[in-house]
Amino acid sequence: MAPYESDDTRDTPEAGDRASARRKAARYGVPVAVVGVAAATIGLVPALADSGDPDLPKITAQQLIEKIAKSDVERLSGTVKITTDLGLPNLGGLESSLASGALGGGDGSSADPSSKLTELASGTHTLRVAADGPDRQKVSLVESAAEYSLVHNGKDVWGYDSKSNEVYHSTAPQDGAKDRSEGKDKLPATPKDFADEALKSVDDTTSVTVDGTAQVAGRDAYKLVIKPRHASGTTVGAISIAVDSATGLPLKFTLTPASGGAAVVDAGFTQVSFDRPTASTFDFTPPKGAKITEEKDGKAGEHALPPGASHKGLAPGKDFTPGKGLDKTGPEVIGEGWNSIAVFDTGGKGGLPTDAGSAAGGDLGGFLGSLGDHVSGSFGKGTVFSTRLVNALITDDGKVYVGAVTKDALVKAADAAK
Repeated sequence: MAPYESDDTRDTPEAGDRASARRKAARYGVPVAVVGVAAATIGLVPALADSGDPDLPKITAQQLIEKIAKSDVERLSGTVKITTDLGLPNLGGLESSLASGALGGGDGSSADPSSKLTELASGTHTLRVAADGPDRQKVSLVESAAEYSLVHNGKDVWGYDSKSNEVYHSTAPQDGAKDRSEGKDKLPATPKDFADEALKSVDDTTSVTVDGTAQVAGRDAYKLVIKPRHASGTTVGAISIAVDSATGLPLKFTLTPASGGAAVVDAGFTQVSFDRPTASTFDFTPPKGAKITEEKDGKAGEHALPPGASHKGLAPGKDFTPGKGLDKTGPEVIGEGWNSIAVFDTGGKGGLPTDAGSAAGGDLGGFLGSLGDHVSGSFGKGTVFSTRLVNALITDDGKVYVGAVTKDALVKAADAAK
């Protein structure tokens, strides 16, 4: 079916309106750990086949974006399939050690939500989700022989890993905890979480169209397509969002790279219900004999991120909070829109870390260096770590350049900064 209409993105709703509408939707309070700078935007999910082209009333891109922004779904349950293909190298389990050791993430418990992000960095996964308003949510990662569940019920957040019989307990942010209540340091669990981030990229550098209709999880949906107007420099090809025609809730999210091939992220419901889940869905009592770990300093997972930064800060096309480095309010930004590059000044010299600690059992810098491409320019020397979406340049003078841009764009930015 042909696109209905392409709207000038300058007519899209104001960011403040979108943020207000997003806060109505149920959130899943999961702190995250970042597995290296190059993986900082990992989001995550499997291709779900569309079935049929429902005959729906025509709608413009402007109207469809407004429909998403006004969506007020707070009660639902369902199953989400997630497949991620970032093209990350197989580290043989080292990524978990790096997250908890070299990068300072986690509290040593397998039930810590921050440790689960690394498991979702590649492959196909099934999530069962449920929500009943802003104070009750549950996400379960279903594995072949075990299950991990994260339950938010009132003031408590419980993580439980059945495989290790470990429990992680933290306190949910209360009213007034603005940064965290608006989604900072949280793991995306539904297509809406991904869509919210993608819609932040909508500006004059973006083309937005409605590309027909589809049926997802038995629901009639419109297909919204978001693309960079000028592809040069960015690694993002297109983002497709299937939007429920009745509720405005995103049902499926697909991000394809500019290089082509399989989607980097494909997340979608295979089953969804908007009935209120039973109250017992959100009950949790630590099993007998389980090892219980309490969060440290009330900041579960946040210690794995630069102060003032979040995993969302590196989303494709997103404007970054201005700052001067890891020890300030956020990264400096070079470029705009889809070609934005975040610049961190770690203050360290010598490029890659060489202290292996217990994570690598050898020369960590040498190991990481073998995974990247060595580059040079007027900025000096450095190493580029590449995925199919996010690339990062670490220079020998301690600077980090990262974004959803090509390797050449990173080198050019580093040269221009000198």
